[in-house]
Amino acid sequence: AFDSAMITLVPITDAAHVVHGPSGCAASIWGSYSSLSSDSMLYKIRFSSDIDENDIIFGGAKKLYKGILELARRYKPTAVFVYSTCITALIGDDIEGVCKDATEKTGIPTIPVHCPGFIGNQNLGNRVAGEALLEHVIGTAEPDTSTPYDINLIGEHNIAGAIWNVLPLLEKLGIRVLAKITGDAIYKEVCYAHRAKLNVILSSKALINMAKGMEKKYGIPYIEESIYGIEQINQCLRNIAAKLDNSDLQERTEKLIVEETAAIDEKLALFITRLQGKLMILSIGSFKSWLIIFTAKKLGMEVIAILTKNNTEEDRIRVKSLLGQDGIILEQNTPEEILQLINENLADMLIADKRHQDTSLTARIPFLDINTERNHSYAGYVGILEVARELYAAFYNPVWEQVYQPAPWSVGNSSEEDI
Repeated sequence: AFDSAMITLVPITDAAHVVHGPSGCAASIWGSYSSLSSDSMLYKIRFSSDIDENDIIFGGAKKLYKGILELARRYKPTAVFVYSTCITALIGDDIEGVCKDATEKTGIPTIPVHCPGFIGNQNLGNRVAGEALLEHVIGTAEPDTSTPYDINLIGEHNIAGAIWNVLPLLEKLGIRVLAKITGDAIYKEVCYAHRAKLNVILSSKALINMAKGMEKKYGIPYIEESIYGIEQINQCLRNIAAKLDNSDLQERTEKLIVEETAAIDEKLALFITRLQGKLMILSIGSFKSWLIIFTAKKLGMEVIAILTKNNTEEDRIRVKSLLGQDGIILEQNTPEEILQLINENLADMLIADKRHQDTSLTARIPFLDINTERNHSYAGYVGILEVARELYAAFYNPVWEQVYQPAPWSVGNSSEEDI
């Protein structure tokens, strides 16, 4: 719960994020998610109250309070988020009271986030973060102007700049993103998010409870959409236009979809000629797996999907629908089983998480990390092209020309001197 709450809120770029606990807790999650910012870099700085044994005995609230005052003086953040940890929750530190006192003293909104790791799983941490925003942040400020085409984008953390692939499309349509919650957000925009006409939950249901709360409290409807895949982004744009209920906007949307789809098809043509007929083995894990399947099929590649024990029946149904009647779906877990699968099917490539990289090296075939979107965004129309580039680069890396050649000493009657 602690990690997921921080993953949700830390992308608010101009706020200070303070972990109330031992310094090790601050190091556990920071930097593992490459959420990008177009403005402030304050969110990259780690703040910790650095609780020690003495504080556990006598309480760490005073230490936290002094720390907040000091960072407010030195960094002047627009807001401060304070995250409780297992230790400070167990000793009963009153972070609500500390945050209230710090707000009164500094004039900077200081928001408590009750997210010790022991309270539950990742989904609960997301929910706690959303509740903190709904209770303490949203509705506390007003935008300078308001339009009938104001929307909020919820649930996208701007990993590798994903949200930047979508914003230009909305701008072309005349749709204004009032608030991004929370990828590449500034604190002020989250404050006036309650003036949007529509909440669009992107790709993840992590903050759906917050969207439901905003619908109940402010009457803002919400839709759940995906920005990964051509059909998905097309449908997302259509649904936004339909919900905003403007015929001119819907016409502009259809025109934009035709233009963007034609442009991406033209750019993919080159990759199709080089990748068509290649066979990949794909481990279904990250939700980006669906995008890779879609892109591979569009490029004319064959896909064998591997399901693990973590996949649900819903995953199985979705894989079948994407691969079609002739699709192959297997359940393999160990490296030995996957290696056997590669050899039996003469696979050209393995796409999985890093723990299977050695398997691909043993089989001497290209490998693509399923989590490569941490460095390259797959969102929007541009993301489809990025997937194609990644596949092409993996297949045609010059190293494979050398790997597939026999060793010099095994060719002909090479003398020892030649070797």
